[in-house]
Amino acid sequence: MLVLDLSTELIGAAVPADRLRARAAGAYLGLAVGDALGATVEFLIPREILEQYGVHRELLGGGWLKLRKGQVTDDTEMSLALGQAILSAGTVAAGPIATAFSDWMRRKPVDIGNTVRRGIAHYRQTGETQVPESDYDAGNGACMRALPIALVTLGADLEQVAAANRIQSHTTHHNALGDAGTLTVLRMVQAALQGGRRDHLKDLADALVAQAPAYRYDRRRMENPGGFLVETLRAVFQSLFATDCFEGALIDVVNRGGDADTTGAILGMIAGALYGVEQIPRRWLAALDPKVAAACRSQAGALLAMSPQCRG
Repeated sequence: MLVLDLSTELIGAAVPADRLRARAAGAYLGLAVGDALGATVEFLIPREILEQYGVHRELLGGGWLKLRKGQVTDDTEMSLALGQAILSAGTVAAGPIATAFSDWMRRKPVDIGNTVRRGIAHYRQTGETQVPESDYDAGNGACMRALPIALVTLGADLEQVAAANRIQSHTTHHNALGDAGTLTVLRMVQAALQGGRRDHLKDLADALVAQAPAYRYDRRRMENPGGFLVETLRAVFQSLFATDCFEGALIDVVNRGGDADTTGAILGMIAGALYGVEQIPRRWLAALDPKVAAACRSQAGALLAMSPQCRG
C-alpha cells in the first residue's frame, strides 16, 4: 500500500483558529449546497440537463424527488445524524452511530440508498453494528456522509482516522475498495483544512490510484456516474482538478448528471474546505434550507473543537 502523509508539512503552517473554523464551516455548507444543487438533476444524463436547464447552476429544488428549493437529501441528513451521534457520545462509537442512522430512517427520509437501508435493517434485526464484508458494498453511501469523521479526527494519526472511518462506514458498507476511497476523501478534506493547496489534494488522489488503480481518473470524462464510489470519485477528482474555484467545480460536477446529489456533496465538502466558506456563492447559501445551514455551521464548530488538533 502506498501511503502519502502530508500532515506534518501542512500542520506546520499553523492555520489560524478562526480560519480553520471558517474552512470547517465551508466544508459542511459545501456538502449541503452540493447536495441541494445536484439533487435537481440526479439521474439525468448531461444531454437531458442541457435540454431542460441549459447549464444547471441554481438551487431550484424539483427533480425526481420533487424537492423544495434549497432542500437537501440523505447525503446531508446522514452526515448530520453521524455528527450528532459523535457529539452526543463524545467519541466515534459504533453503537450510537448505528442507532442514529436507524432513528434517521424511522423518520422516513426523502431518499435512502438500498445498501444503507439493508445495513440499518441488519442492525435492527441482529444488533450488530457492522455488516459482513461484501464485494458489492463499494457504493458511495458511506463516503457522502463521512465529513464529521474528517472534522473530529483532525490532527489524529492516519490509522486513527482510518479506524474512525471504518466504524461509521461498516455500519452499512463493508468493502476495502470503498474504505480506501472514503479515507482519501477524508484526508483531502483534512489537508485542505490544514492549508493544503489543490496540488496537495491531487497528490492524495494519485496515491489512491497507485493503491487502487480502479480509481484512475485521467482517462475519458466521467459522465452519468452511478452509485459505485469509483465512478463518483472519478467525476469528483476530474471536476476538482480541472477548475479553480468552488462555484466552477460544483457546476462542472453536477452537470455530469447521474448520482449528482452525491457527486455534488462530496465535491462540495472538499472544495468548501479548500476554498473556504467565503467562496460559496451567497445566492446558494441564501437558498439553502436555513435549519440545515444552521445545523451545518453548529456541527462544524463543535466537531472541530473535539479534534486532537484543537484540543492541543
